[in-house]
Amino acid sequence: MLKAVNRVLIGLVGLVLLALGGSVLAVGLGAPPPSWWIHGSRHDVLLSDAERTRWRDDGWWWPAVIAALAVVALLALWWLTANLLRRRLTEVLVDTGDGEGALLRGRALEHVLAGEAGALEGVQRARVRLTGRRTTPETRVRLLLEPHVDPGTALDELTAQALAHARASAGLAHLPAEVRLKGVKHGAQRVS
Repeated sequence: MLKAVNRVLIGLVGLVLLALGGSVLAVGLGAPPPSWWIHGSRHDVLLSDAERTRWRDDGWWWPAVIAALAVVALLALWWLTANLLRRRLTEVLVDTGDGEGALLRGRALEHVLAGEAGALEGVQRARVRLTGRRTTPETRVRLLLEPHVDPGTALDELTAQALAHARASAGLAHLPAEVRLKGVKHGAQRVS
């Protein structure tokens, strides 16, 4: 429901901004201003000299305006990035076999899967993130491999052990995984 509300709000804000921007452009190009327009003609300025210089002598006015606009811009950027980023899956629906279902916390499954993947031979560090829907989760796995490890072998072990155990324990028919492998880079060391 939150996604639907978010989409409706984004759509409404977009329509309002499109109407305002389109009307400013149309009036600027010579179209007659709409009835709700705040100025009389296209030659009116946004802020008159009286409006612009009203609080000129007050030292707090312009810094307050700039600070408020900066806060609005930062909030808008935060909101945009929060909506564009993929969110973590918070829970996975586990089929218990009796017609009911149980909810498994997504972070718990991520933690267990990362622990089991990190315990594999030659894996220095493992990070796991669940995405998708709660009935059809997907995993993103990042493995940091030791220099002596064959990537194909590490991938086979991850698939046969950690991912198979996670799929079986959650009662999932499929658990698609995107795996990224990276090798550890050791810097040169001076030997005396």
